[in-house]
Amino acid sequence: QLQLVESGGGLVQFGGSLRLSCVLSGVRLEYCAIGWFRQAPGKERERVSCIGRSGVGTNYADSVKGRFTISRVNAKNTVYLQMVNLKSEDTAVYYCAATGSALGCGGTTFSSWGQGTQVTVSS
Repeated sequence: QLQLVESGGGLVQFGGSLRLSCVLSGVRLEYCAIGWFRQAPGKERERVSCIGRSGVGTNYADSVKGRFTISRVNAKNTVYLQMVNLKSEDTAVYYCAATGSALGCGGTTFSSWGQGTQVTVSS
């Protein structure tokens, strides 16, 4: 079974940066499209970014465009989310999730999820 483990979250000041990591096991990364999601208390889960199986196609939520960058290193079975210019609105639990669907980032089904990592932006 595919497993994902996020890390890199923490407390950061307004305008700071963090890099989140998502390490996959049980399957090779190149078989999966990977999405980063976040959820804050009382708010709906939001997909913030996704990277396709090829690593070429990426997309971002409007709220993070220009500030977040998703990347993948298949040899390390790792997907990264580089976050800069962090704002209070970015405070949330961040999850990575994988899909083996042919729809990739164009679909809505992510069957495997990590445990989440907390990102808190101080204000």
